[in-house]
Order: sequence, then structure tokens, then C-alpha cells
Amino acid sequence: MLSRVHNRANMGQSNLLGRCRFVGGDLRHLLNGERDAGVENKLLPASIEDSLFNITSSNKAEEMKENWSKRTKNSGLTFDDCFPDHFLVTFPPPCSLEDMSQIRESSHNPRNFLAIPIEKSGDIFTLLIKGVLAIFLVASISLVFFSAFSKHSRTIICPDYDSVFTPSGSQSEINHQIPREEYEDTNISHIVFGIGGTAKTWNDRRHYVESWWTPKITRGFVWLDEKPNLWWTAKSPPYRVSEDSSRFKHGSSPSAVRIARIVSESFRLGLKNVRWFVLGDDDTVFFTENLVSVLSKYDHNQMYYIGGNSESVEQDVRHTYAMAFGGGGFAISYPLAAELVRVLDGCIDRYFYFYGSDERIQACLAEIGVPVTKELGFHQFDIRGDPYGLLAAHPVAPLVTLHHLDDVKSLFPSGTRLDSLRSLRKAYKVDPGRTVQQSFCYDLSRNWSVSVAWGYTAQIYPFLLSAKDLGTPLQTFQTWSSWQNEPFTFNTLPMSTEPCERPVVFFLDRVEEVNGGGTRTSYKRLAAEPGKNCERVDYVPALSVKSLNVLATKMERDAWKKAPRRQCCEIINGKGGVERVVQVRIRSCSLRESVTPP
Repeated sequence: MLSRVHNRANMGQSNLLGRCRFVGGDLRHLLNGERDAGVENKLLPASIEDSLFNITSSNKAEEMKENWSKRTKNSGLTFDDCFPDHFLVTFPPPCSLEDMSQIRESSHNPRNFLAIPIEKSGDIFTLLIKGVLAIFLVASISLVFFSAFSKHSRTIICPDYDSVFTPSGSQSEINHQIPREEYEDTNISHIVFGIGGTAKTWNDRRHYVESWWTPKITRGFVWLDEKPNLWWTAKSPPYRVSEDSSRFKHGSSPSAVRIARIVSESFRLGLKNVRWFVLGDDDTVFFTENLVSVLSKYDHNQMYYIGGNSESVEQDVRHTYAMAFGGGGFAISYPLAAELVRVLDGCIDRYFYFYGSDERIQACLAEIGVPVTKELGFHQFDIRGDPYGLLAAHPVAPLVTLHHLDDVKSLFPSGTRLDSLRSLRKAYKVDPGRTVQQSFCYDLSRNWSVSVAWGYTAQIYPFLLSAKDLGTPLQTFQTWSSWQNEPFTFNTLPMSTEPCERPVVFFLDRVEEVNGGGTRTSYKRLAAEPGKNCERVDYVPALSVKSLNVLATKMERDAWKKAPRRQCCEIINGKGGVERVVQVRIRSCSLRESVTPP
């Protein structure tokens, strides 16, 4: 007889009863590979006691293991997963009805079960102690039987998984399979990036990718059309050459088919511990910590497709509002990627006439039935001109991506496009979640409205504006294709050419951390072009300000998992008059506080 290492020498009748119920009930179905009518279809009691593994040998052990494998073939579990090596388990033949009746008769006879020997002389105290012990024993047995046969207990908890399996018909279903690492919050290691590029353009665009890529931390590949004829730097992501896609139908852009298949090729690499596939272009700039913050709001075990639309209505109408635009980046959860890969190639041929890879992906996901979940921090940047107005009044959402930076003016007027990006990312590294988040407040003594887009710009209006107007982007840009002033997918305010109707603008000069988890940013006034200063009296105090300093606490790591709310600010120096430096503090809004001008 095989048993556990800590084998018990004696097994009482209650243990024998447990063994017989165990074998004669549930395990018999595994041995026979079938279900008996009228017997509840469960695998094992949850309250698995040591005695249940003291099971004698049987020539049906191998057959049981085979049936176990059949029942659990879709769960990813093996017999050894759920019965580790320290359990030496073999199985006896089912108990006969005669055996069961004898056990039942013996174990349920109250005279036999509760018999307590009493000496003739009697001892009241001894009787009392034995009576209490008998009551305790009955209660304990009742609890064991209740646990063994309750619905909750007839499940199996696999040692390597915090999972619950119940059989359905002849095949087990996974009700909820959560490996222990699933309890870990989503982080950058759970994301695989697929970056679409070409060997010809990579050297000109790699600086955008290298600005956010962190070797040995970020995972993924640049997918090229051919092997590059240049030295591949260690700062760049590793590259792969895409599979030949010439067999697929295509319209005007054969590269769109190749790029659409990046998600499929990435999935088939079989990388471990992947929760999200994130796709983008070789000129897409990701703010990875904010990307993680956004994705961690969603259950990666569900099918999600997350991204953003184009800013230009003409682009959304031409393609579709239902699409996450690829240049702005989008994320596909692992379960959705698994389903997409199954249908993608045939789907690509069906939609050969579409223009871009992102439109093909959306069409295939529409066949699966999964819509886009829109997040306001994904920026396709389908705009022309100066992006200043859009970033100065950024939505109340974390900045996740920027795109098309070669097609707009520099983010900072004093630097190149790449230098401007470095300046913005310098602030981002200090406080990622707060980057370009807008706060505004009022200085009633000077009749000022002050707006701060943290880490980027500050504005002083020498007059009072409503919160609605302060939160509306100034139109410093035009539409993508037609270069028109409208329409966009958000409201804009016209940027007046009249100097006395424009704000006094400041740009980020430096950023630093301060003690206690805070930051100090300084914004330097942008010199107006000659002849463009307002000479009105009410503008003089604002134009005399050379810099604006902002104190703020760092955003909480989980702040974006809560209901979004713009933070408040207050001016903490000056009572009117002329000052060269204005001090502002950004803080969480108090209870019942609102930003309301008089």
C-alpha cells in the first residue's frame, strides 16, 4: 500500500468512509471516463485532507490519468500539475455497496459511536468530561461532512494556479484561470511593442523611438521590410524583417498589409507573460509610464482594443470613427490578439481596398465584435502648423503618445523638434502623470486668469476668463489634409492676431524635484515679436513678469484609475502691482471647491 511520507498507521472508520465516498463517487467517473446519472458532476472536495491521499493501488491508475488528461485538455494542466510529486497516489477499485452499508451501519450507530466506558464506581467529573468530548466530536464530524459534500467544496484548487475547475459534460471548462503572477499589477514588462518601419526611413526616424525606448526594460521589435544596410545601435529596439506578404491582395499600399500583420507575427513569437500588444509607427513617441497607467485600468484577460481617433474630422470621415489610428498607437489585449490572429489573413484579403493597416485591423476586429475603447491621451496629431494650443489645453487624461512631429512646428519655439521633445520628456521623467496636465486659477487683485500645462507652458490673461474658455484649445493649427481651420473632433477658440487679446505666454525653462515628493518647475516668458506687444495699461503688470514658478506634489501612481478631475491652483505671492516672478501652487481641489470667477 502506497501512502504519503507522513502516513498514518491507523485509519478509522470515518477515514474509510471518506475513502469510499471519494473513490466510489467522483474518482469512479474518472476511472470509467463517464458520469453516473444522479451523481453531482464535481472533481474533488475542496477540503482535501491527508487521509484522502492514502489510497491503495489499482490497475486503473493509468486509465484514470488518461481520462484526467482528456477532461482537462483545454485547461493547460497536466495530472502532475494538480497532484505534485509529494503525493504518491494510486487508486483502489470502487467500494462495494456491501462495504458501504457495513461502514454506514457501523459509523452511524450512536451506541457504537458514542460508547463511553464507565467504571462501576462512577465518577461524575469523568462523565462530564467525556460528555463534553463526545459533543465536540459530533460537532467536528458534522462540520467535516458538511464541508466534504457542499457545492463549494467539490472543486479542485491546483497548486500552481489560483484557479477553480469544474467539469462540464465530458470536458472541463476553465472558470477562472489566474496564475499567481496575475495578481501583479500591469507593468511595462507585460507589454510587447510592434513598431512598423522601413529600412529606408529608419535612420531618419529612429531618434523618436530611441527617445522612449529603454533597452532591457521595454520589449518588442521594429518590423522592417528588409534587412537594414546600416549599423544597428544599442539604443534602438531589436529589429525583425517581416514575413513576405506578396501573396495578399492589396490596393495602393502593399506596405499596409505587411504592417497590419505585425500583431500576428508578434503573437506567434510566443513571448511569455504578455498582456498587451501595442502597435505604433516609427515616428510614434510613447510615454510608457502613462501607457501602463491607462492599460492597468482594464482587465487584460478580456478582449480590449484601445486607442484614439484622428483630431481632424476629414480623416475620421475618410477612414472611420470606429478606428484607433495607428500613428497614435493602439493596444490589443492578449485574448483579443489570439482571436485576431486566427482570422487576420483571410480578413486582410477581404478588405484589400482599404488604405492603411490600422483600417484593416479595425475591420477585422469589427468581425470579431470588439469596438475601440477610446482614450484621450493617444494623439494621432493629424494637424498642421503649431501644436501649442492643443497641448496647452490638454484633456484631463494622461499623455500617452505623440505622432507626426516632423509635420508640425517644434513644441518649443526656441529649439529643434528633437530638442523640444527632449525638454518635454525631461519634465515627464520627473512626474509622468502630471505632464501637460492643465490647471487654472485667478488672481482677483490683479484681475488675472492663470493657466498652467505642467511641464510645458503657462499663460497669464490680464482679464478674467471662464473655466470653459480656459480649457478650450486655442486654434494654433489647421486640419491635416486640407489645411483648413476646421472642423476638429473638439472645440477650439480662435487665436486672435490682436496682441491685446492674446495671453502672455511662458515656456518650460527648468524642472527639479523638491523634498517631500514635490516638484518645482519654472517657466520663462516668450519674448514677443517686434511690434507685437500690447501697450494697454492692464497688460503692463503681466508683461513685467519674467518667469512663473510652479510648486506641485507628484501625482499619485494610481491617480488615473480614479474618476478624472482637473487639479486646482492658487497664486501664492503678490497683492497686485508689478512683480518679476509669480509663484503658483498646484494642489488637489478641496471638497466643494470649484474654479469659478466672480
